[in-house]
Amino acid sequence: MQVFKAPLRDMRFVVHELYDSEELSTALGFEDATTDLIDTILEESAKLSEQVLFPLNASGDLEGCHYENGVVRTPKGFKEAYRLFCEGGWTSVASGAEFGGQGVPESVAKLVEEMTCAANMSFGLYPGLTHGAYVALEAYGSQVLKETYLPKMADGTWSGTMCLTESHCGTDLGLLRTRAEPQDDGSYVVTGSKIFISAGEHDLTENIVHLVLARMPDAPKGVKGISLFLVPKFLPVDGGKPGPRNGVSCAGIEHKMGIKASATCQINFDESKGWLVGEKHKGMQAMFTMMNSERLSVGIQGLGVAEAAYQSAVFYAKDRLQGRSLSGTKHPEKSADPIIVHPDIRRTLMTMRAQIEGCRALAGWVARALDRAAKSQDARVRQESDDFAQLMTPIVKALFTDFGFENASRCVQIYGGHGYIREHGVEQYVRDARIAMIYEGTNGIQALDLVGRKLPAHAGRYLRSFFHPLSDFVEANKNDPAIGDFVKNLGAALIALQMATGHVAQEGLKDPEEAGAAATEYLRLFGLVALGFMWARMAKIAAAKLPTAGGDAGFYQAKLATAKFYFDRILPEVGSLLAAIKAGKASMMALDEAAF
Repeated sequence: MQVFKAPLRDMRFVVHELYDSEELSTALGFEDATTDLIDTILEESAKLSEQVLFPLNASGDLEGCHYENGVVRTPKGFKEAYRLFCEGGWTSVASGAEFGGQGVPESVAKLVEEMTCAANMSFGLYPGLTHGAYVALEAYGSQVLKETYLPKMADGTWSGTMCLTESHCGTDLGLLRTRAEPQDDGSYVVTGSKIFISAGEHDLTENIVHLVLARMPDAPKGVKGISLFLVPKFLPVDGGKPGPRNGVSCAGIEHKMGIKASATCQINFDESKGWLVGEKHKGMQAMFTMMNSERLSVGIQGLGVAEAAYQSAVFYAKDRLQGRSLSGTKHPEKSADPIIVHPDIRRTLMTMRAQIEGCRALAGWVARALDRAAKSQDARVRQESDDFAQLMTPIVKALFTDFGFENASRCVQIYGGHGYIREHGVEQYVRDARIAMIYEGTNGIQALDLVGRKLPAHAGRYLRSFFHPLSDFVEANKNDPAIGDFVKNLGAALIALQMATGHVAQEGLKDPEEAGAAATEYLRLFGLVALGFMWARMAKIAAAKLPTAGGDAGFYQAKLATAKFYFDRILPEVGSLLAAIKAGKASMMALDEAAF
């Protein structure tokens, strides 16, 4: 059965102990972000996620969205849940105070986002897309556009989308055909069709604000000729009320493998009225602001689904009686032992746990970097923090969503045949998780972004934001009696990453296909080393606090046990990844195209 309880203790560990939440209120200008307030936000988000959103997860999947004559209706209960979501201020958590948002640090907002996605991934897409559109409009919109649209988007009255994909082009946006004709009043007439538009049409908000990529008549070819336009479903009148219908319509919704309660729409723009966002022919710059925000959020979706799948798997493993322990009966009073006694079940659960808690810690590091990049008074810190966030964005998106799908599948495996049928609900996690590896740039594209853009950027400057703190930690802690063995393993993995980085950089300069051939393995290797760093840091804290932990002793003991499992059973994967990277492209490119 589907099980979800917000992992508040581990979230508090990440935000307070691993990254010291006092920095938020004392050094970064989030004066109200006290420990007590952060805990209150997390607790209230947990209540909403557990009591309102989670009960709609399975029913929303079963019912799906309804489309009829251009109108989309969300499943039963979604409108009421969205109203409660807005009334609680959850749509405005990470939005700026200037336009009615709460300005909560990303360090906290990402934890709220995880709970929402774990409880109901489909529901989370509606406010999630709106926040991404908010970020892009706040960064590049004119003051008039910001004042007109951002307050409504912050309070959830209006929602947002991003409209990139067309039927003939996905990743290669240089091929798009949607056009925008300039008008005498400074607006544009936008005409074209877009597909795969998440939350493109629905009944949750009174207006929908589309951010649309299109070409002007004088646009150069390729991505250098793309501009970004704001095109609302209804044209605002009288200080922000939705007025006449714009030339925007929904031609249908997709019948999908998963996230069935999220409306994925085909949207037509028939001479619709829009306004330029950012500079002419520089729409990709503005859109990537939204896409980078969304890529981090999609990573959090993977983490959320993995957490829900893990909890559901633990529930079943403790409840299902099957066979006896190999070392002797553990529950003689029962007809059989619960399957959690079996080593392979333990291996599966420990893998899930180690990946999930490591990813949550890594997400906390990236989120804190976003807070520092936005708020630090030190220009150097802002630059280094932005470098780090840029570097880690493709890793978070790809690694977290890979793990989300893998762990949803592991959950089904633990349930066995009962997991494969709908009644227990866990097969939904597999279907929901799979899309996260595809949208906002497939994971293969994330790997190419890492090796093709992030590694060589500014002569390798982005890499220093990761390698320097990790190297410093290894040097400072290699002889620590509590975690020295972990740190030595981490140091060896770091050497493997450095070797892989040098190989990709050197071979890629001679032949770009060599970098492309290594990209996916390189991203995973990088991610595993990053998680190793997280587990070493968490183990150091746990070891220091355990002697005086009192009632929290079990939590810290579990941290140390999970850290050991990570270093024993997961981190060694870097060796095989390095071997694959060094093997080069030869074998994968050797077969003639006609032979496939």
